[in-house]
Amino acid sequence: MKRIFLLLTFMMSFLQLKADEGMWLLTMIKRLNGVDMKKEGLKLTPEEIYSVNNSSLKDAIVQFGGGCTAEIVSKEGLLFTNHHCGYGSIAALSTPEKDHLTNGFWAMKKSEELPAKGLSVRFLIRMDDATKRINSKLNNNMSADERKAVIDAEYKAIQNENSENGKYTVVVRDFFNGNEFYYFVYQDFKDVRLVGTPPNSLGKFGGDTDNWEWPRHTADFSVFRVYADANGNPAEYSPSNVPMKPKHSLPISLKGYKPGDFTMIVGFPGRTNRYLTSYGIEQMVNKDYPAWVEASKLAMDVMKKYMDKDQATKLDYASQYASVANYWKNRQGTIDAVNKNGTISDKKALENKFMTWAVLPENEEMYSGVLANIQANYAQFSNRNVERNYSSQLQRNAKYIAVAYQLGSLLKTYADQDANGKVAMKTKVTDAIEKLYDGFNPNLEGEMLNSMVNLYQQKVAKSDASPTLLAADAKNLSTLAFSSIFATKESALNFVNNPDRLKIDADPMLKLANGFINDQKLSGEKYAKVDEAFAKNSRIFLDGLRKSMPEKDFYPDANSTMRLTYGKVSTLPERTDRNYHGISEKNNYYTDVNGMVAKYKKGDEEFDLPQDFIDLVKKKDFGMYTDKKGFMPANFLSDNDITGGNSGSPILDGRGNLLGLAFDGNSEALSGDIIFDQKWQKTINVDVRMVLWIIEKYGKAGHLISEMTLVK
Repeated sequence: MKRIFLLLTFMMSFLQLKADEGMWLLTMIKRLNGVDMKKEGLKLTPEEIYSVNNSSLKDAIVQFGGGCTAEIVSKEGLLFTNHHCGYGSIAALSTPEKDHLTNGFWAMKKSEELPAKGLSVRFLIRMDDATKRINSKLNNNMSADERKAVIDAEYKAIQNENSENGKYTVVVRDFFNGNEFYYFVYQDFKDVRLVGTPPNSLGKFGGDTDNWEWPRHTADFSVFRVYADANGNPAEYSPSNVPMKPKHSLPISLKGYKPGDFTMIVGFPGRTNRYLTSYGIEQMVNKDYPAWVEASKLAMDVMKKYMDKDQATKLDYASQYASVANYWKNRQGTIDAVNKNGTISDKKALENKFMTWAVLPENEEMYSGVLANIQANYAQFSNRNVERNYSSQLQRNAKYIAVAYQLGSLLKTYADQDANGKVAMKTKVTDAIEKLYDGFNPNLEGEMLNSMVNLYQQKVAKSDASPTLLAADAKNLSTLAFSSIFATKESALNFVNNPDRLKIDADPMLKLANGFINDQKLSGEKYAKVDEAFAKNSRIFLDGLRKSMPEKDFYPDANSTMRLTYGKVSTLPERTDRNYHGISEKNNYYTDVNGMVAKYKKGDEEFDLPQDFIDLVKKKDFGMYTDKKGFMPANFLSDNDITGGNSGSPILDGRGNLLGLAFDGNSEALSGDIIFDQKWQKTINVDVRMVLWIIEKYGKAGHLISEMTLVK
């Protein structure tokens, strides 16, 4: 009787999620959330949000560059995203002579828009459920290889059935730790051009100091345009391409908002792990993330040393540095938030309740031992996971490793060709060299290699470390790199002109890179059975967790597929260690441009401001973008559930009008990827009215506003 009582208590406490928790697939809206969203303030029908046959909200949302979100805001393919999402492309289009990153850029006509090399956007055409199809061919007695073979075969079949001979890109994803499967049909556009960006001083105002913090005052936006061929189809860049005609573009609201107003965000959140066990969280915050933080900080220090010396190097490494810094602060913030908020204790309480269900006679055989098995798995690969974090940062930041490994086999193949073969391959090889050495600083990379390998040797357990890296002379690896074929772009091109197979076979940098990568492969093989068991145990646990709470609607973890999250404009309790620059506690859901000026520090790397911007604020030259209370808004808060990948996502009102762009979360809830904190988790958004004001008044690009549909 006691067991039954505990089970009922457990189930009743988790019957429903709070309205603002969850990243929902758009096809789930009608089945799971439609009623709740209507009550909260949604005025659109599910079909107006997601439709295959008709124009809908999804048609205005794109995945931007593979790692962010953007939204179409005009019938001529104009799109908004965050400044930090466009950062890499803006930096790549900048030179010391034309420094768009530092000075900003505004195209006054379409012919002045700048092609962003390598940048693409992805539209969702449709999605569908493949769970029954795939699960009907799987069972828990299969080995990992057998399971993978079945899944891979179905993936390939689904892709062939839906690609329309290559017109579309088809992606199949597993959900709920491999318990469900969905496929997504996309169309990719590869001609994307920079239209406008505020200077870095506005787009990145507050820098690392304000990153993940509230209050924020950042003009985190940039403007691009999608181009197509004359028939409206995707095409590589061509001067003859024309602005694409989207199925839907977002109207832009100038009405403002107040606490409690309904909001929704549609975008492409990257990764969450909301169903991670307490054992996984303990591994993450006590071992994995500290390794990530330490290695990232070292890489940042090396980059900064050289970036401060030379403007060209600063531009070349700006995007990489910003990305590393962002995750460095995120990972440290996650550690702090988990420890402060009692996340592990909450997970253990949930697991104890799960066990109450799992030990019931009808569940015992399948589920009662699964948590103990997961705990044992973590104990087995704990040191390996730490090694992965140090090695991942090494591979990400020490480019000599990646350059040698990626070019090595290509140069060997080239050297083996006869004269005609070399002629046929030469362009491919030289193009690869040009790409890999673009923005490459040999002195920086030499010091990066020494420093990162030295840290690896000090911190990684010998039992799981790469023998190749352990044997290396970390103090002198830069000398080894500089004597290599891969030392510089010039030395690599010289090899192309004078190929010598014996020379490349003996190259010390290539031997180091190949040895390290091979060690990583052997490590994968060493832990293959443990990883197989862990994957199976994780799948069974989540299957059981969902079955133990049949009345609860579970949302899947983020995995870079389009999701909708809904909530409301929300305040955040004030902190005594923060200056709110005139914003009272009851109004602590927005900031204004006066707060930016209040933070201004002339010449400061993070808090400098253009004088023209300061003058506009002092004149109160806000045009039609002024809030009805008389201020010029900067940023605002909502309680939507987002994560990385949502950057640039539109935050919308109940009618689907654009209110702003999501760009950050708050430090109090940096554990958000593993648990949603009902009290503290917020989304920080840039107000679209500030975006338009900067475009028109500061950038003098009012012609762009005329393309948009404004709701006053």
